[in-house]
Formats: sequence, C-alpha cells, structure tokens
Amino acid sequence: MPALTATGPTGGDDVGAGLLAMLLAATLALLAAGYGRGAHELWARRGLGRVLPGWRVAAFGAGLLSVLAAQDGPLAAAAQRSFAGHMTQHMLLLLGAGPLLAAGAAGLPLTLACPAAPRRWLARLRAAGPVRWLRRPAVLAFTAGGIQTVVLWFWHLPGPYLAAEQQPVVHAVEHACFLGSAWLLWAPLLGAPRHRLPAPAAVLLLIGTMLPASALGAVLTFAPRPIYPVAVLGPDPLADQQLAGLLMWAPMDVAVLVASLTVFLRWLVGLQRQRPERVTSPESRSRLPARPGRVVP
Repeated sequence: MPALTATGPTGGDDVGAGLLAMLLAATLALLAAGYGRGAHELWARRGLGRVLPGWRVAAFGAGLLSVLAAQDGPLAAAAQRSFAGHMTQHMLLLLGAGPLLAAGAAGLPLTLACPAAPRRWLARLRAAGPVRWLRRPAVLAFTAGGIQTVVLWFWHLPGPYLAAEQQPVVHAVEHACFLGSAWLLWAPLLGAPRHRLPAPAAVLLLIGTMLPASALGAVLTFAPRPIYPVAVLGPDPLADQQLAGLLMWAPMDVAVLVASLTVFLRWLVGLQRQRPERVTSPESRSRLPARPGRVVP
C-alpha cells in the first residue's frame, strides 16, 4: 500500500507494505460484513430503519471508504511527496473517517454479529464495575479527548514521525492511533442517543480538544525553520511544513466550531421545547399560556 511504504523503500519494505495492505483490506471487510449482518438482524427483529436508522448505516460505510481513501490512491501518493500530503491523510482520518464511523453506532450491530460465546463474554465485560464506570458518557468522552491530544502531539514529534516514515509497521500503527482516537472521541457526540454526552459537556469537550490541536498547527505554521528532517519534507521544506500546519489548524478549528455551534443550537431548541419560559424574552413569556397551578410573571 503506497500510504504505508516508507521513504526510500527496500524490498523488505515493499513486502511489509503489501502484507499491511492485505491486513487492512481484511479488517475493513470484516467490519463491513459484521456491521451489515448486525444491521440486518436488527431490522429483521424490529423493522427496517428501526433502532439503527439508514443514515447511520450509510455513515459507517462512508467511514470505511474514507479509511481506504486515506490509505491508497492519489492521497497516499501525495503523502509520499510532501509533509502537507501526509497531514491531509491525518485530517481525513481525524475529521472524516473517525466521526463517520462513530456516527454509525457500531457497538450494537457488531455485538449482534458475534457468535453466542463472544457475545456472552462481552456482556459480562460490560457488566464489570470498572468497565461500567469507563463507559459513562462523560468519563469516556474526556478520556478520549485526552487520548486524542496525546496521540496527535506524540505522532507529530520529529522522532515518532520520522520512524513512521521509515517503517511501514510504525506508519500503520500511527494511522490506527489517529483513527481509533477519533472514533472514540466522536462516539459520545455522534453515537447512539443513550450514550450521548450532554450538550454543555460536549461543547466543552470539543473546544478543549481543539485548543491543543490548534497550538500544534500554530507551531508548525510559524516555526522559523523546518522542525523535521529535510528528507521527509517537500522541495521547499519550510513552505511544506507551514502548509501542513495550516492544513491541521484551519480544518480542525472549522470542524470543531461548526460541531460545537450545532450541538449548542440543538440544545437550545430542545430546551425551548421542554421549558420555553427559560429561553424566551419577558415579552414573549407573558404571552405563554399559563400552566395549571402556575402564574406567568
């Protein structure tokens, strides 16, 4: 797979990259098959589109395709030529594939696709005290936010980044970390409603996750000289690094701000429907119909 081929590949690297490409294809095929089987079983029991809406199935499929797009084709070729191309891969995994897979709410379909014995083992695992605590939306979300921040900064340090460029296995681990941390982060925001994070906490999580990523993008953009070895940068090393910083900075900020605004507005709309007297002006409040046993001020 081109995306997993190191700079200046040898014969061994080509073999390793080929094996990793086969492993990726097999993993994605298993995820697609398992999710499809679980969705079919859910719809057979509850009716088409019930429990798991069709748009979630489409989102999960789009997430798998995004992973393929990041790992192969023109984007992978661009990643071999420049740091900016490589950063585009990272953003596609973090802001494209991860949120789409999270929106697919894959937990229930994949569990239903498992044989009976693993399904019972998963049920016992979920019932364990530490796992129940970890699966609380707030705990899971803020743990995921911390994990993504650490993952983002670690893999963009010169040492780990150079190792990922030179060794296909390390490169695969890098991309798996980006995809897994993004999937985990967005699951309490876009996943099943029963596991959804409350809106104020969701906004806090998004902004808190955006700030360290923006700081990293700013460091790459405004650094007076290349931070990384020239061998892993484009023909103009400093310009390539600055463009990569902007590609991290701008899309991350825009995506997070749009998501935060959407969550906040949906929360306000829901609050207005439930308790209109709390989110309306005094003039509008005076025109609300009085509830039994309550005097409208």
